[in-house]
Amino acid sequence: MTVTEQDRDILARTLWGEARGETPAGQVAVAWTIRNRVLDGKANSWWGEGYAGVCQKPYQFSCWNKGDPNFAYLSGAKPIPARELSQARVAADQVIDGKVPDPTGGATHYYALSMRTPPAWAAEAKKTLQLGGHVFFRDVP
Repeated sequence: MTVTEQDRDILARTLWGEARGETPAGQVAVAWTIRNRVLDGKANSWWGEGYAGVCQKPYQFSCWNKGDPNFAYLSGAKPIPARELSQARVAADQVIDGKVPDPTGGATHYYALSMRTPPAWAAEAKKTLQLGGHVFFRDVP
């Protein structure tokens, strides 16, 4: 699969929107969840096509929802602090380029521990990792 500069930029922006308060390892884990969706092997995947398609699939990563406070930053209407975006870009590049192993055990989903109630799908999914403020899952029904 060809990865474009736009894919790299959108993945980095998604990491900033979803995991900017996490350590680099936490951002890598979120990026791997996205990569696992990209690499699911299905033509015309439900997840979307490529990194940009997966990240911007409606209602999958809340930071891209137009009503989310992060959206103005991700869309470029407001500037993301350069240092923070740079850290997210490092994690994005490491994952896209296959320079770091998947710490999530094949997760395709996660949720933030800051949520008041875990999503319903988490009850029947296989928990693979808890890292920082996120819990990661695979085999989500």
